[in-house]
Amino acid sequence: MTNKKKNVREAAMDLLDTIEKNQSYSNLLLNTTIEKNKISSLDIGLLTELTYGTLQRRMALDFFLKPFIKNSKKLEKWVLQLLRITLYQMVYLDKIPDRAAIFEAVEIAKKRGHKGISGMVNGVLRSIQREGIPSLDVISDPIERLSIETSHPEWLVKRWVSQFGMERTKEMCEVNLTAPLQTARVNLTKTTIRECIEDLDEEGFQIEKSPIIPEAIRSLKGNLAFSRAFKKGMITIQDESSMLAAYALAPNENELILDACAAPGGKSTHIAETMKLTGGVISLDLHEHKVKLINENAKRLGLGNIRTIAMDSRNAGEHFEKEYFDRILLDAPCSGLGVMRRKPDMKYTKKEQDLNQLSIIQQNLLKSVSPLVKKGGILVYSTCTVDKEENENTVFTFLQEHPEFEMDVTLRDRMPEAIQPLVTEGFLQILPQDFGSDGFFIASLRKKV
Repeated sequence: MTNKKKNVREAAMDLLDTIEKNQSYSNLLLNTTIEKNKISSLDIGLLTELTYGTLQRRMALDFFLKPFIKNSKKLEKWVLQLLRITLYQMVYLDKIPDRAAIFEAVEIAKKRGHKGISGMVNGVLRSIQREGIPSLDVISDPIERLSIETSHPEWLVKRWVSQFGMERTKEMCEVNLTAPLQTARVNLTKTTIRECIEDLDEEGFQIEKSPIIPEAIRSLKGNLAFSRAFKKGMITIQDESSMLAAYALAPNENELILDACAAPGGKSTHIAETMKLTGGVISLDLHEHKVKLINENAKRLGLGNIRTIAMDSRNAGEHFEKEYFDRILLDAPCSGLGVMRRKPDMKYTKKEQDLNQLSIIQQNLLKSVSPLVKKGGILVYSTCTVDKEENENTVFTFLQEHPEFEMDVTLRDRMPEAIQPLVTEGFLQILPQDFGSDGFFIASLRKKV
């Protein structure tokens, strides 16, 4: 094994240690680690696989390790991360032989710790190699077994089973362990789908058209953020399911639209493109630095019909007259349970009470922006989560308290054909297994005339 490969494993070990200690976001830390350690492009794949894979499977790995470690609480954290990373390679990666993974682990342990630690690491891993990992079948409770097998906290599995049933929960937990495809939206004000795909093919990307969204593409090979097409404003990197928010809103040309929680601007820019640069999109976000992101995106895409304001949307009524906007999009702050594949560390930090607190914020946002919609206008509420408390229940509570609004049953007609079967009565809940996209929720409400 080369020295470089050893550095990759050590970098992954340190990364996991930092993520756990500081509850930092894995995706941001990974990029800094690649730059700081000058990880070669050949090794980036392995570093990403080891970091995300070990994070994704942490509960299962700890279950497998338990019989072989006398007291894991006394272990230094980096040693536990090293054992997890190595076991991940032994159990889930076919390409790396066990002996190579064990040899690397022992070398890192020698370098980082004393002789006793490297001996213990060697002993634990050789025992696992000899005896094999314990079977999950010893867990008799199906919810607990699914929780350990797919490394999702038990409270969440239980909650999903009560909301979606065992089968759909199992599918969702399993899909959450897989890497998402990168998708992008083609800016039809600058180019066509065909031209964009041809340009990207020329650059060496492997692209296919999205089977769900007419103006979307999927990258099978290559990071589109580094493409010429991205720099020239031909594309926006965005998940397919979040592109549906603009479909739900379906703005007409020359209308005035409010995007109430807009950063980083994926939905605002989609709406502006849909209106063919006419009308106006007012994009609000609480934080100045996030508003800057929206402006940068709009500039890159050549969209002059977006205006940004740094503002808490709960105060929007003090800034705008009542019934000022034709349509409003409220993509509310949420638990983000639909994007777990992208942020696997989220599984271990979220608490059930977080969801209830978020529901109150979502209610307040709906109450604040709803008076700003014109009579007959549309208010779209969306989240990137899969939880009925934050989704359907939030909307039902709002409708009970605001009889001037009703469910917009025409939502289905505005959706791309592939999505239409999933729409019921103005609601759309996409689960990650439906199309391999993020989990996403949309409700369309109409203000009565």
